[in-house]
Amino acid sequence: VQLQASGGGLVQAGGSLRLSCVASGRTFSVYNMGWFRQAPGKEREFVAAITRSGGYTYYSDSVKGRFTISRDNAKNTVYLQMNSLKPEDTAVYYCGADYVGFGAALRVGVGEYDYWGQGTQVTVSS
Repeated sequence: VQLQASGGGLVQAGGSLRLSCVASGRTFSVYNMGWFRQAPGKEREFVAAITRSGGYTYYSDSVKGRFTISRDNAKNTVYLQMNSLKPEDTAVYYCGADYVGFGAALRVGVGEYDYWGQGTQVTVSS
């Protein structure tokens, strides 16, 4: 599957952005999907994940209550709505696809995802 992320940009602290990740190729609904981010000089870290059907989600503590992950399987797209953005949210954001069986648990490890998008830059100014 090929993933294309978009929606990043420059925003002031307290603002909002919505990231999108469109998948093409293999059937989108066989993947749990995740968002990760990587700040300069740091390792890529987990942000949020959603199951194949969209019924379950999981968030890192740093974004819980501010970010919302969702998906539209008819559009082969996963979203990340980011509200109340902080300067520490500045990073390149990546979407990842985890090929799993139905009902599989959400995973947070970078190495556990099979496919990655190219990343989209999010910059939050103070």
